[in-house]
Amino acid sequence: MAISVDTVYKTVLLILNKEQRGYMTPDEFNKIGQQVQLEIFEKYFEDLNQIVRAPQTDADYADRLSYLEEKLSGFEKLGVDESVTGTGTISLTNLNVHRLNTVTYNDIELQKVGRKEYYNIIKSPLTKPTESHPIYLQEGNSLKIQPVDMGLVDISYISKPLEIKWNFVPDEGLGIFVYTSNGTTNFELHSSEQTEVILKILAYAGIVIRDPQIIQAATTQVQQQNINEKR
Repeated sequence: MAISVDTVYKTVLLILNKEQRGYMTPDEFNKIGQQVQLEIFEKYFEDLNQIVRAPQTDADYADRLSYLEEKLSGFEKLGVDESVTGTGTISLTNLNVHRLNTVTYNDIELQKVGRKEYYNIIKSPLTKPTESHPIYLQEGNSLKIQPVDMGLVDISYISKPLEIKWNFVPDEGLGIFVYTSNGTTNFELHSSEQTEVILKILAYAGIVIRDPQIIQAATTQVQQQNINEKR
């Protein structure tokens, strides 16, 4: 389902060099490629919000929702048996969490609460959390669990895309970069996004090499593609 970072880079270079318009170094490509991947990834959630609000009697609605869920499925992860510390805290740093779905303990879903609500609940004997009615508060890359002695919990979440990397070894004799799969990280996006990835990178490339024609052509194609997807 991933998109080959080598295919994308070579396609971008081919288009840029077709009319001798310029060149994009591997470092420039890696940075721009990651920015493009994040833009497309974040757009999934905007599109999901729009689709959910659309009339559910529309026959096209179900197809679009299913397709979007397919795109997001590669980022759905499950952290099993995450350890709760003695202070009732779980670190999310190693999980690469972008958005939390659910936190469960013995198949019981913990209720997510806000900061003010959290402290009001734990102070009152009447509302104090129990193992059958647990709660959690998210603070940055950690969760505060109540009651604190719950032990292990399971966390369902959407992960962040890994940073893309077109890795290479230099050929000093020819003065070129030679692709190597060792240390390379592909785009984690759905394979259907390959065209948009290339177009968006070309748009940024136009800025880097100061070519307004490339910017305009690539941007127009991306806009038209987005319009076609929403018809």
